[in-house]
Amino acid sequence: MKIFEANLSLLVIDFFKKNLNDCITIANANEMLCDVAGFMSFFSKESELIELKEKLSIASLRIEEPDRIEYGDFQTNSELANKVASILIERKINPEIVIEPTCGKGSFIIASLNKFPNVKHVIGIEIYKPYIWETKFAILDFYLQNPNRNIAIIEIIHSNVFNFDFNKISRQVKNKNFLIIGNPPWITNSQLGSLNSNNLPKKTNFKNQNGLDAMTGKGNFDIAEYITLSLFDAFQNESGFLALLVKNSVIKNVVLNQKSKQYRIGFIEKQCIDSKKEFNVSVKASLFFCKLNTKPEFQCNEFNFYTQIESLRFGWLGDKFVSNTENYLHTQSFDGICAFEWRQGIKHDCSAVMELEKVNGHYTNNLNEKFDIEAGLVYGLLKSSDLKNSVIKITRKFTIVTQTKVGQETAYIKHQFPETYKYLNKHLPAFQSRKSSIYKGKPLFSIFGIGDYSFKPYKVAISGLYKTFHFTLVLPQNDKPVMLDDTCYFIGFEKIEYAVFAIILLNNPLTKEFLRSITFSDAKRVFTKDVLMRIDLYKLAMNSSKQYLEEQLEFMNDKYGLMIDLKLWNSFIKEMIPKKEVQMSLF
Repeated sequence: MKIFEANLSLLVIDFFKKNLNDCITIANANEMLCDVAGFMSFFSKESELIELKEKLSIASLRIEEPDRIEYGDFQTNSELANKVASILIERKINPEIVIEPTCGKGSFIIASLNKFPNVKHVIGIEIYKPYIWETKFAILDFYLQNPNRNIAIIEIIHSNVFNFDFNKISRQVKNKNFLIIGNPPWITNSQLGSLNSNNLPKKTNFKNQNGLDAMTGKGNFDIAEYITLSLFDAFQNESGFLALLVKNSVIKNVVLNQKSKQYRIGFIEKQCIDSKKEFNVSVKASLFFCKLNTKPEFQCNEFNFYTQIESLRFGWLGDKFVSNTENYLHTQSFDGICAFEWRQGIKHDCSAVMELEKVNGHYTNNLNEKFDIEAGLVYGLLKSSDLKNSVIKITRKFTIVTQTKVGQETAYIKHQFPETYKYLNKHLPAFQSRKSSIYKGKPLFSIFGIGDYSFKPYKVAISGLYKTFHFTLVLPQNDKPVMLDDTCYFIGFEKIEYAVFAIILLNNPLTKEFLRSITFSDAKRVFTKDVLMRIDLYKLAMNSSKQYLEEQLEFMNDKYGLMIDLKLWNSFIKEMIPKKEVQMSLF
């Protein structure tokens, strides 16, 4: 049976039928339920008591579960919740107060009442009213099944967690043993925005990103991360523990930002779970655990949730953030600043119009339209999925490059490339419907990630999305530089020799070992500009023997028809040598 769109067990239904008829007023009912299950206020208004009595008197139909994606809802099963509580008990955690900031159907509350014998007070917050009732009914069912358990004070609060003042609770737990436990929403602010959801935190740049970063990818953040940091703000100076099921990216970001935030958290753990098994979703997630009100720590121990075997440790080593502290020590000498600036490829957010293929001499787009345009603004295009080979000379796709630098006026296209302009203008609504604010107030058909660097003839590129640790040499096509899309990163060169030297260094096993120690395989983008800029090509060059370089050059010359030797090696070194160096080693 469902009442208030919430499930009731047969035990709870039977209890209500036997006891509610004697409760004339809401005060009578609340007093009775406080005695039985500790609720401070089971009914908030008289109409709820009346409706419950009416529904119990008739056969209620089951109600379809509403779409909960707006709330990032992945409900925790009772087995997992109990396992989390058991792991906490192994760490000698036995709280008097349990706080669940997004309690959902109450799985963690029930697990806490079941596993922690000293619980005296439970506080749950939930925005979705049917889950409020489901939690209340589940707690009542627990106490009816366990009549000899000590009854805790139960507060289940109907509130949006983003507007909730956790400082009020932090004052209540002062000098008391408490635990914050739960499973915050696994969804980002941009995903909620695309759903036109009202379940969003107040619009703030809470990570203090710069203007462009705040408008693009770095301005996006996980809702659970926002909630976690809000909890730190409220509770970091009180002696308790926090245990939350969150995406791995949230844990990484918390530890990454810990260097600047200096939250009073320590004993940080990441307990990796099987999200497919537990929630039937392909998202990497873990139990994030830490102790509050302690000396700030900057590293996290990673465990297998089910076996409790520790796998690695990640976090800060001095001023360097690494994904594996032990492995990093072997290649840390290559961690510096790349002499060449890594760039991201072209961003246009209009692939249906801007990405082309050439079939029988005609261009086609993703709308299956066939057309002819001038070749002047058409360049070969590589996407992440194309960067599989070591050398690429021919592309399967093309793109229209409307600007040579960000913000350039595009009116020239109409006069110099009339067919291209006619094609672009035909699809003007597609450009105008781009949601990103970076295009606001910009010239027609604007793109981003474009500059002098885009037109370098020789590039060394890598996919930001794949875990290949493989770099690709990109050569010109039809005497024009090849472009990459915004899922790729590259460095560009005017001389092919420099590009070949760079790719030899970047595909060196030492480079791969170094990158494995500073990248996170479960990240949405394994490689970013920040990561790639840490590769010190100068130090790698100084570590490479002449014999190794000659062997690699011979291999590439034979396989790809190149004719490269080491004549320009010293010039390449000079391009990279740090200004502070007085001497350089040449051979």
